[in-house]
Amino acid sequence: MTDSNQNAAKSKAQNPLAARLSTLATNQSAVLVGVLVLLTIVFSILEPKFLSVATANNILTDWGSVVLIAVGQTFVVISGGIDLSVGAIIGLSGVVAAWTMSELLGADQSIKGTDSYGILAVGAIVSVAVGLLVGLVNAFLINKFKIVPFIATLATMGACLGFSVILSSGMPIGSANDFNLISAMEPKTNPFSWAVIVVSVVVAVVGLFLHKSRFGLYTFAIGSNTFAARGAGINVERHITKVYALSGALAGLAGIYVYVRLGAGSPSSGNGRELDAIAAVVIGGASLMGGVGRIMGTVLGALILFTVQSGLIMIGVAPDWKKVVVAVLIAAAVAAQTLQNKNGRK
Repeated sequence: MTDSNQNAAKSKAQNPLAARLSTLATNQSAVLVGVLVLLTIVFSILEPKFLSVATANNILTDWGSVVLIAVGQTFVVISGGIDLSVGAIIGLSGVVAAWTMSELLGADQSIKGTDSYGILAVGAIVSVAVGLLVGLVNAFLINKFKIVPFIATLATMGACLGFSVILSSGMPIGSANDFNLISAMEPKTNPFSWAVIVVSVVVAVVGLFLHKSRFGLYTFAIGSNTFAARGAGINVERHITKVYALSGALAGLAGIYVYVRLGAGSPSSGNGRELDAIAAVVIGGASLMGGVGRIMGTVLGALILFTVQSGLIMIGVAPDWKKVVVAVLIAAAVAAQTLQNKNGRK
């Protein structure tokens, strides 16, 4: 052991508090929680109404749709890819689900209460299926035609946007959504709606799938070194297909979530959400080079993203600045990763 290492070990042994603080400072999740707490304190000082159940509910409701596509994006980014189609999938899946419920099932606003459950369940299945199909198309373009993920998913993004406009004639499609039922299930004394709770359960299950299963291990292996993954016997093309299918399915689930929230399927409901998803993933500590990422980081990254957006709006910043804020956060997160990597190599 060198003298410097011995001195560092002695220093930690003599000062356990400093050692704990040092460990926390290098823990990504702990840092993100600290940032989230700091943002809450700052915005609460600037606008006391920020610290309220209504504001928290609003943040979590926005978080619900984005965290689903961000979690799918986490798998894709860890595998070394990118999925730009997730925002467009939200719009297309919501429109197809709404069209199915209204045109094929004959649902309208006269359907109330528990009578809408079965129809909404069918809509959810259709929405997820649409997302899954687009994810498979993405994988086919990447694996069979060797198109880089950025271009492949950019192409499907444009196709999804076009199909959703064609199917809906550019107008939202309303269906069996029962506004009274949904509003009655919204919380009055806590920020967690039933929809947010369902999303949280889905995210938790998918997170365990990434960090505790062979599927997750293969995802990290492919993103870290594709050549070594092939040498270890992993069928890279098959696994990439599963990753993009999962991302598409989660985007489809986000589509029905947005439908339930808005009461209609709109072709523009997912516009720009792919940028929010990428921001959440990067803020959460995932590397766009692949091989690095955690679901908890993505969850906290999405919370930070919408906390900042909601806080800025409440203190008087125009909503038009939201995308600028998202772009700045992405740039800052990537810059922080770059500096951290450089310092780690020294």
